[in-house]
Amino acid sequence: MLVSMKEICAVARENHFGVPALGVNNEHSIRAAVEAAEEKNSPLILLITYGAHPDFVYFGQTAAEIAKASFVPVATILDHGPSWDTCVWAVRAGLTDMMIDKSSKPYEENAAEVKAAVKLAHVVGMGVEAELGHVGSGENYAVDGHTAFTDPDEAVKFVEETGCDYLAVAVGTAHGVYKGKPELHFDLLQTLRDKVSVPLVLHGGSGSGDENITKACELGICKVNLANDLYRGMAQGLIDADISGNGVYMAYNFLTTGYKNVAKHYMDVCKSTGKASLYNIKNLGITGKGVSEDGDVREA
Repeated sequence: MLVSMKEICAVARENHFGVPALGVNNEHSIRAAVEAAEEKNSPLILLITYGAHPDFVYFGQTAAEIAKASFVPVATILDHGPSWDTCVWAVRAGLTDMMIDKSSKPYEENAAEVKAAVKLAHVVGMGVEAELGHVGSGENYAVDGHTAFTDPDEAVKFVEETGCDYLAVAVGTAHGVYKGKPELHFDLLQTLRDKVSVPLVLHGGSGSGDENITKACELGICKVNLANDLYRGMAQGLIDADISGNGVYMAYNFLTTGYKNVAKHYMDVCKSTGKASLYNIKNLGITGKGVSEDGDVREA
């Protein structure tokens, strides 16, 4: 079922687990992500990047239709929206949530842009993710992994000023492949969890280390963004397959199997496996199929 990230993150925050937010860029990856969530009885968030698909509106609507047919809660979010225009496109595409990322800009510009996005999004019932501090590149981890951390007091002020619904924080992770060993600052994360009133998001989950991610979720991270490891899983699925002769016709199956294996692994790591049963479908105002505590499909 298609739900807002607000409902997904509220349950995760209360029960101290994280929800994998999985990068998708075609229908096959959407279906692989949703199938993985159904097999793990896990809530799911789909990361949709503007420009990853040639028709953003069609792609967003496709994701929504597949999510609606699922028996686990699924949200769809514009990932790293760079501009106001992309936020408007997120509305047109029917996404449940949007992220506007101005984290590389000065505080005042970041706050002003997020506040404007919130005004738009809340009118149509969408949630807004923002980032304070800055999660940089794994290739430049020697610098980016040790600078621009999120300041807890500034984060409190930022959330109050902007009205954002979720906050991505910089605590030592980075986007893409790491050059160096990931070092997460759990003391900072704990302080942020204690002070900030909205659910916290961790960007740069790929390669950050399973134990680090599990601990981060236990300490208050509600959403873990993942992409690089998933796409590497797809590639590995094809490498491991026998595509000789007519085996090549199964190429997409091999790719999606590789994606699913990584997705299911991270559902275990984030402790979201089995947690779909915590979501009360009737209270969310959703009709359709749901899951009971023992994982059986039921009608809502």
